[in-house]
Amino acid sequence: MTNDMAFAYPNIRMRRHRQNAWVRAMVRENSLSASDLIWPLFVIEGDNKRDPIKSMPGVERLSIDLLVREVTKARDLGLPAIALFPNTPDDKRDDAASEAFNPDNLICRAVRAIKNEVPDIGIICDVALDPYTSHGHDGLLIDEQIDNDETVEALIRQSLNQVEAGCDILAPSDMMDHRIGAIRQALEQQGHENTLIMSYAAKYASAFYGPFRDAVGSSGTLKGDKRTYQMDPANSDEAIREVELDIEEGADMVMVKPGMPYLDIVSRIKEEFQVPTFAYQVSGEYAMIMAAVQKDWLDHETVMMESLMSFKRAGCDGILTYFALEAAKILQNPTS
Repeated sequence: MTNDMAFAYPNIRMRRHRQNAWVRAMVRENSLSASDLIWPLFVIEGDNKRDPIKSMPGVERLSIDLLVREVTKARDLGLPAIALFPNTPDDKRDDAASEAFNPDNLICRAVRAIKNEVPDIGIICDVALDPYTSHGHDGLLIDEQIDNDETVEALIRQSLNQVEAGCDILAPSDMMDHRIGAIRQALEQQGHENTLIMSYAAKYASAFYGPFRDAVGSSGTLKGDKRTYQMDPANSDEAIREVELDIEEGADMVMVKPGMPYLDIVSRIKEEFQVPTFAYQVSGEYAMIMAAVQKDWLDHETVMMESLMSFKRAGCDGILTYFALEAAKILQNPTS
């Protein structure tokens, strides 16, 4: 008998590992838990207010009082952190993103309210100017161009404002050059050396962000596109360079955005750097799944959980997903 024959059927029957639930559980290569999930939440002004997002079935903008209740549910289900995004009223948006620096802006008030009621959950704050600019860009427009260095100075002010309100993790999503190093230096100088930075290190200029822009109210204000600062979807090596720079500048964690269409990038980053690596299952990914579910073309629960497991298999340490609360409920009573 040759060596090739020794490893041929019927000596090797791959289906032995799949024959029942306990065997599948015992040999499973990756696992998903509530601690892997981060829940993005949208905040609006008002009291006792829920505002459904039409392009994201099942997702709502919430006033701060209702937001705190939802965050309490997230904590009780074992989610480690939530990510906050504001829907800033139009009358508070301007070209200079002035509201981003207001210590009583919507995000800062939301952070303080959550820390007061649910202090044992992490709060991630987006660092970018697009929720506050009248033109919808992540940076400051000067002579119709996004000025990198002026924007970085503004991002430092925004970051310090959010940290002083109680934010635990800053998540710069703007994709300006050197913003991680500049923010890290400012944090050190101001006595916030323990604040974490989760860098949107590889954020692509993607068409999958459309529903998110509806949610934060920037889709109608955006002038032009964001291709001069977000990455070209055709590029992979460039993502490695971006991640390496952000780690050198002081990022504690890195993120890839969007998620499922860019799992090859996640895999490369995790293999190359072995740092905490996250991905954002963005609004367009969520909307596609939910649209198919509403048409009865896909099974909601199984497709949702399969999509989340794909992130873990690719190397993610955590996933930002609008499915977080629902998935955490399922994970309390898992089935095989």
